[in-house]
Amino acid sequence: MCDIKEQENNSGIGTKTIPVNEAVGTVLSHDITEIRPGEFKGRAFKKGHIIREEDIEHLQRIGKEHLYILEIKDDEMHENDAADAMANALAGEGVGLSGEANEGKINLVAEIDGLLKVNREALLSFNMLGEVACATIHSNTVVKKGQLLAGTRAIPLVVKRSIVEKAVKIAEDAGKILSLKEIRKPKAGVVITGNEVYHGKIKDAFEPVIRKKIEELGGEVVGLHFAPDDAGTIEARIKELIDNSADLIITTGGMSVDPDDVTRFAIRNIGVEELHYGSPVLPGSMFLVAYVNNIPILGIPACGMYASITVFDLLLPRVLSGEKIGRKEIAELGHGGLCLKCKKCRYPICPFGK
Repeated sequence: MCDIKEQENNSGIGTKTIPVNEAVGTVLSHDITEIRPGEFKGRAFKKGHIIREEDIEHLQRIGKEHLYILEIKDDEMHENDAADAMANALAGEGVGLSGEANEGKINLVAEIDGLLKVNREALLSFNMLGEVACATIHSNTVVKKGQLLAGTRAIPLVVKRSIVEKAVKIAEDAGKILSLKEIRKPKAGVVITGNEVYHGKIKDAFEPVIRKKIEELGGEVVGLHFAPDDAGTIEARIKELIDNSADLIITTGGMSVDPDDVTRFAIRNIGVEELHYGSPVLPGSMFLVAYVNNIPILGIPACGMYASITVFDLLLPRVLSGEKIGRKEIAELGHGGLCLKCKKCRYPICPFGK
């Protein structure tokens, strides 16, 4: 007859004392320390470890004939099993698991380069359950393959199965909470407006800035035009770029309220299906986004010449991931939309756009 004693530990979780040679498949309720004089002193087995056949000899060698083990009931789950279930429910397209759960935690990583999307409402509901947790980086972050996106865990060593099932259901009902959208490589057409540049009075500063930002996302500038402050000419240059297969149009300048600033009127005149002017982002309050035949048109105000990061940088990856940007999407940028103009710009490792 085996020697088993039952007790309750401080957390209220049931434990048993069980002979080591009968412990395979059971779960340790505490760390086990190993001491080898002059060689090693430290943790040999950690709390929550599931005893394997090959562990028995090791445990006996360090003097363990009996163990305190967890007694997990049918309505409970071990922290690692809970973490695995939740991680698989959280991970959507382009998101993978970093490996097996460890101490009730597992990380989620990017399987592709892309734009991270986080369902923040579902994430809040998930974390409101209390005994489970998921922490993510910010939604709309451009990430590289292999980058850490989130971590999820069961907080107690043994968690109620009903809590885990609720967490899984929240994630699955949301269509997963984390996903990655591939950022397409654009063929950008650029129209740089302004009499002062068109007539050679000043040197253009926009073209290298735009070209660099497009190429950083894997795209290319397939057409570049300079246009005076004339709505008809600007309209003609935009149409020419679209006819020559540009799938993204970028215009610069001509976005303020001065009489000579007519770029937005030229964009309106080409028959756009949708146009939104103005954003609650500084720099970039006079930004414009429009669509014609599903081709996005992004109007960059003068701040794009001298500010390294503007609203353009926040919205360009989202546009290229296929997201339709409307008034609501622009309005939401007001929270976190103030650039602090740090002496050394560390974007995207900063609050701007978050």
